[in-house]
Order: sequence, then C-alpha cells, then structure tokens
Amino acid sequence: MISSFLVLAIGACLTNSLVPEKEKDPNYWRVQAQETLKTALELQNLNTNVAKNIIMFLGDGMGVSTVTAARILKGQLHHKPGEETILEMDKFPFVALSKTYNTNAQVPDSAGTATAYLCGVKANEGTVGVSAATERSQCNTTQGNEVTSILRWAKDAGKSVGIVTTTRVNHATPSAAYAHSADRDWYSDNEMPPEAVSQGCKDIAYQLMHNIKDIEVIMGGGRKYMFPKNRTDVEYEMDEKARGTRLDGLNLINIWKSFKPRHKHSHYVWNRTELLALDPHAVDYLLGLFEPGDMQYELNRNNTTDPSLSEMVRVAIKILKKNPKGFFLLVEGGRIDHGHHEGKAKQALHEVVEMDQAIGQAGTMTSVEDTLTVVTADHSHVFTFGGYTPRGNSIFGLAPMVSDTDKKPFTAILYGNGPGYKVVGGERENVSMVDYAHNNYQAQSAVPLRHETHGGEDVAIFSKGPMAHLLHGVHEQNYIPHVMAYAACIGANHNHCALDNSVGSPSPGPLLLLLALLPVSILF
Repeated sequence: MISSFLVLAIGACLTNSLVPEKEKDPNYWRVQAQETLKTALELQNLNTNVAKNIIMFLGDGMGVSTVTAARILKGQLHHKPGEETILEMDKFPFVALSKTYNTNAQVPDSAGTATAYLCGVKANEGTVGVSAATERSQCNTTQGNEVTSILRWAKDAGKSVGIVTTTRVNHATPSAAYAHSADRDWYSDNEMPPEAVSQGCKDIAYQLMHNIKDIEVIMGGGRKYMFPKNRTDVEYEMDEKARGTRLDGLNLINIWKSFKPRHKHSHYVWNRTELLALDPHAVDYLLGLFEPGDMQYELNRNNTTDPSLSEMVRVAIKILKKNPKGFFLLVEGGRIDHGHHEGKAKQALHEVVEMDQAIGQAGTMTSVEDTLTVVTADHSHVFTFGGYTPRGNSIFGLAPMVSDTDKKPFTAILYGNGPGYKVVGGERENVSMVDYAHNNYQAQSAVPLRHETHGGEDVAIFSKGPMAHLLHGVHEQNYIPHVMAYAACIGANHNHCALDNSVGSPSPGPLLLLLALLPVSILF
C-alpha cells in the first residue's frame, strides 16, 4: 500500500507540472466560459431552414467513453496534452442522447439499431430493413414487414443519395439503407441457408444492386460478395479467402453497370489511385469496392490501394452536390466497432479520429444554412479508461499506481470483457512486460471472451444545420430519421412544408405546432 501512495504522490507532482501556464490564471477559464455563453445565447435564433442536404455520420460502436478517449488521442497526435482538444463533432451546437435497445434486446446489435436510425422503426436484433414482426433468420417472416429508409425517401424526393463505409457495403449499417433481410449475415447467397433461398429471400449484396438501382455513390469494402464462387480477386490473387462467394454465378458489378443509363457516366473502381484520378464533375454513378471484405484499419491502410474515409467523403460530396435538389449521404466509421470487439483500443480510437477528420471535411464542403449534419453511434462498447491518470498521460499508457490487490500495473484503458483477459502463472499478466503501446495490443478485460461485447448505455447524437435543435434531449433511436426527414421535407411527414413561390422551394410553417397536431396514422 505504501508504494501505491508514493506513486500517487509522485503523480500529483507530475500533474501540477503538466498544467499549461495559461490555465493557472482564473481569467482564462472565465473568458472561455463567457465566450461559450455568448455562443449559446446566439443559438436562441433557431435555424428553421429546409435542409437541402442531409449527411449522417455513424460511428459504429462509438460510445461516449470512446468519443472522449478519441478526443484525447487527437490532441496527443498534435503533441498536446489532449484533454482540452475539440473534435469536429464537439463543435456541433446540439447534443442529445439516443436509447439504443432493440425490440428484443437490452444490449443491441448493429442491424436492429441501423433499422431504427435509418428507417424510423425499432426492430429485432440481427434484422435489417424490417419491422419487429420479422424474426431473425426466418425468411418466411419477411414479406409484408419491410420498412423503407431515409435514403429511399430522399431518392423518391429527387435527391441524390450515397453510402460510404469502412466496412463491407453489405454490412449491417449500410444494408438497412436499401435492404430488407431477416438476417444481417446473408451477405451473399453463399451465407444463406437453402431454405431461405428456396423461400425467395435475396441476399444483401443482390438487394444492393436491385432494390434501389440508382444510388449515385456506393463506396466501401465487400468485393468478394459481388462475384461468382472462387473468382480470383483482382488485388489478392493468391488469397483463397478473397475469392468470389456467389453460388448463383452472378457478376453483380456487371449488373450494376447494366442498370445505368447509357448517357450517364458510371465508374467502378477498386483502388485509391483509380478513385482519386476521377473527375467527380464528370461522374454520375460511382461504385468503389476497395477490399474483398471490410476495409483495412486506418493504421494499417495501404495508401496506394485503399482511400481514407475522408478521401471517400470528399469525392462522394463532390458527386452528390451537383444535384440542385440536394442529397442524402450516409457515412459509416464502421471499424471503430471491430477494433473494440478485438480489444484493440488503439485501432478503434484511430478510426474515430479519422472519422472526425471526415466530419470536418464535409463541413468545409457544405453550409449549415442548408445542410443538416447528424453524428451518432448505433451502440456503445464495454470500453473504459480511468485510474486517476495525470493530465497529458498517454491515452494508451499506464495508470500512475499499481493495483493494491495484486501489486501489478495496469493500463488506463480496460474492457469489461473480451480477448484481453490474460493469466500468467495463475495471476493477471504484468502489462509492464508487454508492449501495451502496440497497434494491436489487446487491453486487459475483466471477463474472458473471444470477442468483446457491445455496451447498453445511451449514445450521443451531435447535430448542426436546419432543424438540428429538434435533437435536444433523450430520444428513442428511431426518432432520428424522422427529424432528418422533417427537416428536409421528405418522406411521409411533409405537411408542414409549403411551396414558397418566390424561390420555388419548400419552406416550413409553424413546425412544432403542426407536428403536434398531425395524427399518428399519417406519420412514417
């Protein structure tokens, strides 16, 4: 115990030495608070414009503790203590909380949640684009229970639409935008049970190409699900796991091309060089599939073959914004979730930092006057950091004391469960004997599991732009797309929008009053 107190005392001294000189002056904090107050008072002038454009950033698995840790990492990557750093999403004026549970799950998965925040209806775990009347893996419960997404509503309103993800384009999050499937894992017909195929259900990759044939931008991973079984991959010729998976023999890339009008300019690309060589102003439709499965982690990314999320977002917006009616864009930082599942906090947090850069990129290319931007997560993870670490402590570093029980050091970052559970000689592993700063270090966990689990707490919703103030409290997750659609005057609930003949565009009436008066039967 004495050694622990000594470590704490030393840590306290170090903490004081790390305090920036300006922060020792009380006026620094007073001026900062007054500036924040002034900004808050200006928010009383609400932005009630119609949202011409909607951009939704979804950080898969990006719970509040993940946001905080990524903020510190971002600052430390710029050689600052980190805690005072401001993420791009931190700059958004409105913040709310989202209740993430699925209809049949207290702790949710990414499929049921995607159905909620894209389709406006809560659903069962493992299902996408269907109501809770559909049971997972039961194909015969699908028909008649399909629900459409805000991507479809935007497309029906004449807007351009796009999907950008760091996972497979037929993974849980993006698939809820266009597919209706009783099982999120039906990536191609190869992953479907014969019974489901015989009952007429279609795999998610097939639905991507057939359900909404004119999605202007699709970018991410998932090449192998588009090609016939055992077709050699263009990039990984010797890797059997990268080969095509389709049992029906279809080449979905060719089908995608065949659906595009001849007078339009359609481009399929599979690497970063091809993507960045495009002139977005001369592209009407873009399909970019940069990996056989999920895209590489940002820390592992090949700068020649794989574009960053920021680069994909930049190209997507340039293509989509050509439509005078506006656009809807779904952007997923999908591998945040994968890093956490693997217990690799460093990978997960670098994914968040990259997504935050993409958020900033989108902000420079659009205006808050006509673009509603929403940043949120589908669910959290059992990820935490603590241990009374001093200011500026590496987010991946050790706590300033050892355990008062087993007398061993521990990292600030820990997981409630997962693959990081290590026992050496009958005792908890001594982390000072391993490289805990390694990109793939698996942080220690309390309970051994092959894959760390999701967390069940609420997640944040950051918003800016027209009607962003409607995301203001604690909401059910399925409320989110209703707000986005309301702001853009799309979908079923646009009775509040009247045509302004002077400018030829819809403008909102007395919004909240009319919304309150509308009968539930005519809403989504």
